[in-house]
Amino acid sequence: MILRTAHGTLAGLELAGAVTVFRGIRYAQPPVGALRWQPPVATVPWSGVRPALEFGPACLQTPSPAGSLYAQQPRRMSEDCLFLNVWCPPGAADAPVMVWLHGGALRRGDPASGLYDGEQLARTGVVIVTVNYRLGVLGYLAHPQLSAESPHASSGNYGLLDQIEALRWVRDNIAAFGGNPRNVTLFGESAGALSAIELMSSPLGGGLFHKVILQSGYLVSNPQLKGESLGQPSAQSVGERLARHLGAADPAALRAIPAEPLVAAAAAAGFDPQATIDGWVLPRQIVECLDRGEQAAVPMIVGFNEGEVRSLRPVFLPPLPADAAEYESRVRGIYGDLAPRYLARYPATDIEESALAAARDAFYGWSAERLARAQTRLGFPAYLYYFAHRYPAQAARRLEAFHASELPYEFGRIGAPDGWPELWPRPPDDPGERALSAAMMSYFTSFARDGVPAAPAAPIWRPYRSERAFMEFGAVPRPAQRLLPGMFELHEEVIARRRAAGTQHWYVNVGLASPPVPHAGLRPP
Repeated sequence: MILRTAHGTLAGLELAGAVTVFRGIRYAQPPVGALRWQPPVATVPWSGVRPALEFGPACLQTPSPAGSLYAQQPRRMSEDCLFLNVWCPPGAADAPVMVWLHGGALRRGDPASGLYDGEQLARTGVVIVTVNYRLGVLGYLAHPQLSAESPHASSGNYGLLDQIEALRWVRDNIAAFGGNPRNVTLFGESAGALSAIELMSSPLGGGLFHKVILQSGYLVSNPQLKGESLGQPSAQSVGERLARHLGAADPAALRAIPAEPLVAAAAAAGFDPQATIDGWVLPRQIVECLDRGEQAAVPMIVGFNEGEVRSLRPVFLPPLPADAAEYESRVRGIYGDLAPRYLARYPATDIEESALAAARDAFYGWSAERLARAQTRLGFPAYLYYFAHRYPAQAARRLEAFHASELPYEFGRIGAPDGWPELWPRPPDDPGERALSAAMMSYFTSFARDGVPAAPAAPIWRPYRSERAFMEFGAVPRPAQRLLPGMFELHEEVIARRRAAGTQHWYVNVGLASPPVPHAGLRPP
């Protein structure tokens, strides 16, 4: 298929079943040389027919840790990485559009992964777009001299700005692919969901998307561009420290460092990519934005997985206490007057399971329910889910319903012969698994179509406001109410005290890895 965009003509690849894919579409100029650590610059028009048959390179990144079940080496990587991919359903005209932001802790990820193949979703009548964005030090470095170059006195949010530029490309071009630019759903998992949440909080995202699906997202405390806050150094001071470590006196010296050794050296130095509160891209902390009702006024699906932390133990779990007495003593030392509530929810009867559940709830569960509450307060429907599906390959490795395990179901990849990370526990290819996948795909794509998740011969998914309703995805979808009673209230109290004290961030300060929680009586300003 050949079609003309606002920038030039593209030739796509027809797949079985009349779905057409356009791969490796450049949506911004290469962010290299003088454009490294600059906002993306829109792509320039071209003449002739440009083939769109191969995925563009993944953004430059370091390998996953050895033994990670998420490890999947990109086929190609480059600093020149601002590409996107589009899958078009047959005969598409004014079709709903879904724009996918991949996860990977803002450090890794590749839309060319088979886990994100949009073919099956496109078969349901939705135009699917997957996006590359700058990662790691290339996407999130702040520095005073970079801020001085900016007319907005900003630096550090280049990955978010890439996503915004991709959404602008969708607005301006997606009609040529049969999509409706006035009906765009932004969806993502993990760091992709975090990015979508941040875009909901950004005035620059206004009007570029009309619904959101947030999978295992998390509400973080972002560093300020200038000045310490919530126990975090400023983003600019982090950038200055890294520049000194690299022996670079100014942006010219930083830009002169070849991309591959730069990315490797920054990762080895412990650079932690995070979006920055800069007053332009992000005006304030996300939780404050939610409290003020300033987030995007759009319908939402939001949820998390029962076993989130099972595949992320090194990130969230410190060495566990040896016995119940040590566990309870440590909890009392961390949670003080909140310890009775904590121990009632996360008892010493099974220390590991309680530690896993507490970390999951404090990071993913609290975030999901707080977002659902905020959107409901704003007057827009929010649909909460809890993915609790288990299958034998997970259980064999004690990874039941692990972080990201919903992806093969929503993308229709059950039974796919290739495209999997090598260590990923494969779901069985049987009628039950395919039925669950079909239901999830239908719920998500119907939501993209008209804002109401629905699936044939499946239960009605009621919005959160209906008695704190949610949908549990186990062997089959099951509607329920009041997810994990008391969970949200406990962790909201912890965050409220941290906000009031102003000395603790809440990135991965969760469960047994938490510092002592500030005392009672404090409330956010």
